[in-house]
Amino acid sequence: MIPELREAFNRNYRPEKYAAFLAGIDKSSGTHVAFRNSETPCFFEEALLGRMAEAGADMLRQLLAHPTYRAESDRVIPAEFNVPDEAPHPLFFQADFGIVKGDSGEWEPRLVEIQGFPSLYAFQPVLAAEYRRAYGLEESLHAYMGRLTETQYNALLRRAIVGNHDPENVVLLEIDPWHQKTLCDFLATERMLGVHPVCITKVIREGSRLFYDRDGKRIPIHRIYNRAIVDELQRRDAKLPFEFRDPLQVEWAGHPNWFFRLSKFSLPFFDHYSVPRTWFLDAVTALPLPAEKLVLKPLFSFAGLGVVVGPTAEQIASIPADRRHDYILQERMDFASVIETPAGAAKAEVRIMYLWLEEQPLAVNTIIRTGRGKMMGVDHNKGLEWVGASAGFYPD
Repeated sequence: MIPELREAFNRNYRPEKYAAFLAGIDKSSGTHVAFRNSETPCFFEEALLGRMAEAGADMLRQLLAHPTYRAESDRVIPAEFNVPDEAPHPLFFQADFGIVKGDSGEWEPRLVEIQGFPSLYAFQPVLAAEYRRAYGLEESLHAYMGRLTETQYNALLRRAIVGNHDPENVVLLEIDPWHQKTLCDFLATERMLGVHPVCITKVIREGSRLFYDRDGKRIPIHRIYNRAIVDELQRRDAKLPFEFRDPLQVEWAGHPNWFFRLSKFSLPFFDHYSVPRTWFLDAVTALPLPAEKLVLKPLFSFAGLGVVVGPTAEQIASIPADRRHDYILQERMDFASVIETPAGAAKAEVRIMYLWLEEQPLAVNTIIRTGRGKMMGVDHNKGLEWVGASAGFYPD
């Protein structure tokens, strides 16, 4: 999006540099990175990223101040996953934005969705470093938000995940972590912070205390960095040694209830310029817009599962009445193709990643996804080049 940087990158691109980049992220991750990473990093104006960061923080503050939101969002937390001692605000918060051309001709952010659940906080620095190394990017290009240094970022992430505990007593909890596509992030977290990935089904419970086994030694768990997604636990019919709602003697690095509270469920509650109009499906008696200008989304799904762009009347009608409260209809945004590549212009979705450690949420990093399909997910961009996950950079 910065023409001189974009043109210079495309002009100097060589396939062997991309091969070196892919080999570099595998080596640095200690595993093969299982999802597609784009041939190119993305270059943004700092001011645009700043607008996104401020918009996301504004929306979060607006939501938490909403007079009825907290009570209404209670209903989306399943009883068996309603964890006691809920934190007053999310520790991890992320806002995904697409980019549109505004009436004034300037680029403007539009919200895609938000989530109160952590993602690739440890892998994104690895990705940015390998882009920088493989393509010889200028050191003056920043990858962390707010011009944070690597040392500052690592210290913030340590505060968020490890807290005041010995890293040995903190676990990254996931189901079968060694076979997840995000294993690269789990291993990066362990290298950075000393926090070991543990399968949620292998946790040991004794009364209200949890333990994990490492090399034959039973180690107490004092704090959990939760990466286990509820719908995957249910899909796999995972047998857990504890219930989330149990009164356990552990701290949560990211209280699990915010996975439900900050989700697509939040979107109809916003009154913000960057949020497309959104309706709960069970409140819709007649389509508010022509079907081709709508997107149908299930409230709780990842990687675009179940999302229908331009749903037909039959697709909407096929959702049973007792499930319609689990879906939203959203105004479809015509996101601009802003990344010029040798394979054609691509759209970009920018995830602003926050940590909320003090009085206000702090934007710390980004995840970029690019695509030329109807959506950013892998299934909508199969066989395409110059698309996929990426890192964002901005100049001084």
